[in-house]
Amino acid sequence: MNNDQQLAGTFGIGGEISVNRLGYGGMQLTGHGVWGDAPDRDNAKNILRAAVESGVNFIDTADSYGPHTNETLIADALSPYPEDLLIATKGGFDRTGPNQWRVNGHPDHIRQAIDGSLKRLRKDVIDLWQLHRIDSRFPVEETLGPVLDAVNAGKIRYVGLSEVDVEQIKRAEKTVPIVSVQNLYNLGNRQWEDVLDYTVERGMAFIPWYPLASGPEKLKHKISGIAAKHDATTAQIALAWLLKRAPNILLIPGTSSLKHLEENLQGGNVQLSDQDFKALS
Repeated sequence: MNNDQQLAGTFGIGGEISVNRLGYGGMQLTGHGVWGDAPDRDNAKNILRAAVESGVNFIDTADSYGPHTNETLIADALSPYPEDLLIATKGGFDRTGPNQWRVNGHPDHIRQAIDGSLKRLRKDVIDLWQLHRIDSRFPVEETLGPVLDAVNAGKIRYVGLSEVDVEQIKRAEKTVPIVSVQNLYNLGNRQWEDVLDYTVERGMAFIPWYPLASGPEKLKHKISGIAAKHDATTAQIALAWLLKRAPNILLIPGTSSLKHLEENLQGGNVQLSDQDFKALS
């Protein structure tokens, strides 16, 4: 593990699988509009390998990225996988074209999504499978039925949810244990504070998507001052703020650039003081 990873610390998914809090999100390794394969496949594979070599052992993907191409790319780049690498994937969207996302929580779709991900990732077990969205057309118990079946069959180890409120988490927990929540959250968008607090309370991982957003213009001046003090970039300050916000936050900044990958991982080096944190908050 490199220094950046050590400073960022670790978190136990499901209280069991320990992962470094600075991970990697694969969504940007696709074509325009998250549609089609990465334009430069060799570069994309190099980025995935460089992330793992730098100590990343938590990679987030989804069957809808591509669709399907991102999972295949990860398998091509990293399989056979290092023993300590946790690959999290998601299901619950239909894709009809670039930037087109249609929620599909039909139990048959979910069942196919799980089996498809297992095949594409070349894994016998998905360590963390996340429901990408709750579909209002189906009771969540119905949508999660095939997920529970997959857990019982040993195809899925742990289950997470994405873009949910506290009541939805509580309802889902009645069907299957939930170990993680992936919601939109960053320095500039904190609409899910109550969900984050609930996950802290319950010992669940909280995985903010779009973690690099630094928020409204009025924050920019503060951020640049703090960034200068730490000899850091705005993006590194945004990541450092999240790492300090709660010990269960796992970061998955994505990039298709080796330079940005390195920069993001060095965000773990930035140790904000309580005063810095307060000024940004």
